[in-house]
Amino acid sequence: MNALIDPKKFQDPNITAKGEKRASVYFKTLKTLWFNSGSLCNIECANCYIKSSPTADHFVYLTPDDMAPYLDEIDAMKLGPIEIAFTGGEPYLNPHMLKMSQMALERGHNLLILTNAMKPMMRPRVQKGLLELHKQYGAKMTLRVSLDHFTQAGHDGERGVGSFKNACIGMEWLSQNGFYLNIAGRSMFSESEASARAGFADLIEQEGWNIDAANPASLILFPEMDESVDVPEITTACWGILDVHPDSMMCSSARMVVKRKGEDRASVLACTLLWDDPQFEMGKTLKDSRGPIKLNHPHCAKFCVLGGASCSA
Repeated sequence: MNALIDPKKFQDPNITAKGEKRASVYFKTLKTLWFNSGSLCNIECANCYIKSSPTADHFVYLTPDDMAPYLDEIDAMKLGPIEIAFTGGEPYLNPHMLKMSQMALERGHNLLILTNAMKPMMRPRVQKGLLELHKQYGAKMTLRVSLDHFTQAGHDGERGVGSFKNACIGMEWLSQNGFYLNIAGRSMFSESEASARAGFADLIEQEGWNIDAANPASLILFPEMDESVDVPEITTACWGILDVHPDSMMCSSARMVVKRKGEDRASVLACTLLWDDPQFEMGKTLKDSRGPIKLNHPHCAKFCVLGGASCSA
């Protein structure tokens, strides 16, 4: 049975349960701006951190009008090309996805799209649009496919029967058409990272996908985010103890834009993971969002500081 988190932990944004100073991460520069396309998804995963499903509507579809002011802000900040990334839900359910992709690419940004590569992506209209974008922008566009495990049983156990087969069909289409691909898997089943990479390498070779399983940027293995598992709080002393620099945390260089149901404007969150905690709501503009982030959540400890993970490319 999982140990429950001590209820005294992660309460005060400044002080830990032991009375030590909580670590913060200061904003340095914007390298990745995430846009949550909407919380609707064609499937419902067993452990979806953002609670997406075929009926989830806590985030409504982003539109080009929602996105444009943030692209204008990036231009005004004179940051040069950055990474624009889309997540969901399943982005290819959003009817504006191709247009918003075009908007990012035509301004010179690199584009990362997280997809399950299933039926929404394989609709003829979407395929046609993707091929046009690929022809025009080539390697500036990356599709990261969620493939939780290299076995059908492992992946389907998380995403439902038939999910692995459908994802592989989508991967095959993307690969055959020369798209730049990577895979997002999960550290699960108590296997080592080495054995997971070996398993994915076998699958990749078998399917003929152009992905380097040994490259952590091409095959990203994310730690699990079970909020019931006890984790230590991160103090200012932890940076030295763990030999980790706060500038390596994704909240030093990334933010996520969402549009909540019932709101007339989009909002900026501290990161992709902390979507339902008001203390990580950073305002309506990128300018407003540049304040320090207090690491007052289990995900900050397990996923980022101890797990060494980042959602960005």
